[in-house]
Amino acid sequence: MKIQELVLYSPNIAKQRQFYKSVLGLELLVDTSEKISFELRNSRLTFIYRSHSNPAHFAINIPSNAIYDASKWLRSRVEVLACEGDDTIAHFKNWNAKALYFYDADHNLVELIAREAIAIESDVAFSGFYMLSISEIGIATTAIESIYNQLNKMQPISVFDGDFERFCALGDDNGLFIVVHKDKKAWYPTMEPVLDADFEVKGDYNFKFKSGQIEEIALI
Repeated sequence: MKIQELVLYSPNIAKQRQFYKSVLGLELLVDTSEKISFELRNSRLTFIYRSHSNPAHFAINIPSNAIYDASKWLRSRVEVLACEGDDTIAHFKNWNAKALYFYDADHNLVELIAREAIAIESDVAFSGFYMLSISEIGIATTAIESIYNQLNKMQPISVFDGDFERFCALGDDNGLFIVVHKDKKAWYPTMEPVLDADFEVKGDYNFKFKSGQIEEIALI
């Protein structure tokens, strides 16, 4: 399941421009006062101005062998969040993956994740160029099964992990919708509350998530 573009909303376009361009080194594709877009290897990350938006949680795939190099690179640029104790690398054995977490300029919780199943390796020093694609976007709800049914109606989608009670990851290693019951679970690793965060995705699934509801987009 591939996410070609993730659109988030930002009250701080100038700060987000500086963060993703200057701190993370992503290529700026669209640059206006109302909208900025950045190129990943196989996806696009876009921010559109809105006077208020709740922080989102999303993840970016990186090469499967790059987590330790990415950790060193990232720690020189941002504060990397602790996962367990003093360890800043999360080890997801059931997913055959390792991840790093940090905040962007809007306090979005951003994750770099290296998945063995992706089987893309790098033999050079890590940089923003090796942020491969949008890997995950979090969906806050109190009705996980309803979200699953709506997505599955667009086209069949697999349950990657979890269930319909607290947490359910839908999709595959290439792309996942992380559907969380906001009254029963907090975001890992910060344990912050899961807030409603509007977004838009384009790719194998095309929809807006607004005020807790899915609105399918008909692409021309």
